[in-house]
Amino acid sequence: MKNFIIDIGNSRIKAGLFEKDKLEMEWTLTDLDALKNLSSTLSFERAMISSVKWDQEELEEGLNFPFTWFNHDLKLPITNVYKSPSTLGLDRIAAAVGLAFFNPGGESLGIDMGTCITYEFLDGETIYRGGGISPGVSMRFKAMHSFTSRLPLVGLASEPPVLVGATTEECMQSGVFFGVMGEIHYTVERYRKDYPDLKVYICGGDAPYFESLTKDYIFVIPNLVLYGLNRILTYNVSIP
Repeated sequence: MKNFIIDIGNSRIKAGLFEKDKLEMEWTLTDLDALKNLSSTLSFERAMISSVKWDQEELEEGLNFPFTWFNHDLKLPITNVYKSPSTLGLDRIAAAVGLAFFNPGGESLGIDMGTCITYEFLDGETIYRGGGISPGVSMRFKAMHSFTSRLPLVGLASEPPVLVGATTEECMQSGVFFGVMGEIHYTVERYRKDYPDLKVYICGGDAPYFESLTKDYIFVIPNLVLYGLNRILTYNVSIP
């Protein structure tokens, strides 16, 4: 049984083809036409879409295959005690379910590095407690450019930036990169004071920039959300 799983974010579309719990193929796409063309080349029995950009009706009109729409009404294989569940981003829920897949019965922290950096905590009883939200890498660069008169719009290069920038662009890259690194380091260690056996999973489009953070308890899983969505789809199909 193959599942076609699609996560539509603010800036990119992530898609994966699963055989049960195994991710066989994955893609990063830019628009719905590319997604429609890709789906025409694949063989799958079920599909699920999570989207923060387009609503269900728009996707049903623009795509050529039936799908399960991920919303707050679907059953979850975890317990959610978030105090305002209707405002909880669906990508955050999916990441939390992904944590339960990779670390069943363990305390887990998911760090999704997308437009925003989100922190999701799942305790040892598979209860989602919440987490935190801070500006993402691109948002920090855009904020410096938008709220000043002379700072340019830059981004991270393929190589890690130097600590001591010798140009304005290098200084901005250093500030954002090491600022994010410091934020993650502190947040993880603060969690580990309360939960010494915590495992950390970093995902999202900017995750590859921070692979140097990996340790014996920190893992980079770029497609954590896709794994969570796949588990949610399988769980709902199995409910009588």
